[in-house]
Amino acid sequence: MKQTAIVEAGFVCQEETNLTVMKTSLFFAGDGFTAYDCKGELVFRVDSYGPDSRDKGEVVLMDASGRCLLTVRRKRPSLHQRWEGFLGERTDGQKPIFSVKRSSIIGRSNVTVELYEHPGEEYLIEGSFCNRCCTILYSSKESVAEIKRKVDSSTHMVLGKDVFSLCIKPGFDAAFVMGLVLVLDQINGDYVDDHGNEMDSNIDG
Repeated sequence: MKQTAIVEAGFVCQEETNLTVMKTSLFFAGDGFTAYDCKGELVFRVDSYGPDSRDKGEVVLMDASGRCLLTVRRKRPSLHQRWEGFLGERTDGQKPIFSVKRSSIIGRSNVTVELYEHPGEEYLIEGSFCNRCCTILYSSKESVAEIKRKVDSSTHMVLGKDVFSLCIKPGFDAAFVMGLVLVLDQINGDYVDDHGNEMDSNIDG
């Protein structure tokens, strides 16, 4: 596929890239993430944005040094669950670069991503983020990234859902993909019961 820099050109993968993503707190859906490359070096991080955060509807993705790359914010009011992405740390009046919408039709649901600077260019997310098993597809149904359960290389055991693999295809923007992960986690957080247990939130396309 063509080189696609949506957030930042420096994060466009030159080859297939596998990141290990870890939730930094297990008490609430959406408490934070860290993402490491195959060498164990930190690539992305999201500080805690749990129930005591300043704005629970806004999440900031940072690089390893703490530089703000992307802000994802829940749009209110909205008929469907809709999130918007802003470059850097969002400021009042700033225009978003993409939107993410969750919709349900006859018991089936999916997540669509629209790029504002490229009208007609969309991505579809199929599968279940709750089960850490979903695929991000280009409008042509070409897979650009996958979220999968993490398998320990030494024991061959499947790890818990707080650790998962993010596989990104060559030419795609890893920072943009991480932004979508944050939105999926927030959507999934809307399907947590009073005891903190995840309810079914499949996004089957």
